[in-house]
Amino acid sequence: MTDVLVTGALGKMGALLCETVAAQDDLRLVAAVDTRAGEAAAPAGAPLFATVAEALSATRPQVAVDFTVPAAVFYTVRATLSSGVATIVGTTGLTAEQLDELSRLADERGAPLLVVPNFALGAVLLMRFAAQAARYFPSAEIIELHEEGKVDAPSGTSLRTAQLMTDGGAAHPHGAAETRPSRGLAEGGVRIHSVRLPGLVAHQEVVFGGTGETLTLRHDSLSRESFMAGVLLAIRRVGGLQGTVVGLENLLDDDRGDAQEV
Repeated sequence: MTDVLVTGALGKMGALLCETVAAQDDLRLVAAVDTRAGEAAAPAGAPLFATVAEALSATRPQVAVDFTVPAAVFYTVRATLSSGVATIVGTTGLTAEQLDELSRLADERGAPLLVVPNFALGAVLLMRFAAQAARYFPSAEIIELHEEGKVDAPSGTSLRTAQLMTDGGAAHPHGAAETRPSRGLAEGGVRIHSVRLPGLVAHQEVVFGGTGETLTLRHDSLSRESFMAGVLLAIRRVGGLQGTVVGLENLLDDDRGDAQEV
């Protein structure tokens, strides 16, 4: 049995994760943390705390999962790592400097740190396919679409996709040359266009252009339930990691069966 703490527990993703964890035979939700504690009932009947410090003084979780907001994620993750708790980050917005500091802390405390831009298994596969296709097409652009309330733009998923596309040695010179705001953000030479509208959940297209042809890869998350299989996989596997790992794709090849357990 693995004891789990969820931060941002009263948010949409956090509340759904609490209910999902509580329904598993091999996981136990021992603490839920949210600054709005007292304003709503605790999800899944778990003890609800206003701060990570309060939760850690009353419980002993083995794994913490962060679904807070960009302004809070660094501080909540620092608190769980400082206590030696294996931590999974599902919140985007960490700067490179903050991630470096958290990585050093993870090493010092011997607590694995797993940072996941997207938990949907289909989205992770899209990133893998995009990295492969980028080696063969001279130009590519990314269009990412999310609900209007999503704070960060571009999304962490699109930034990670662009990184994987360029890390493999792909060159996209057409993306870097244009400077007009309507052309989107250039990340490693790949242009990213962000759309925020009501009715959306999480969607991404990677469009490649070649001589006389285009290739389009697209993934759609139609509900937040699409992220749960990936989160459960991360919870079950994070304890076996060492140091800092970025991306759920690093866990997919270990045992594909776990990814389907929800």
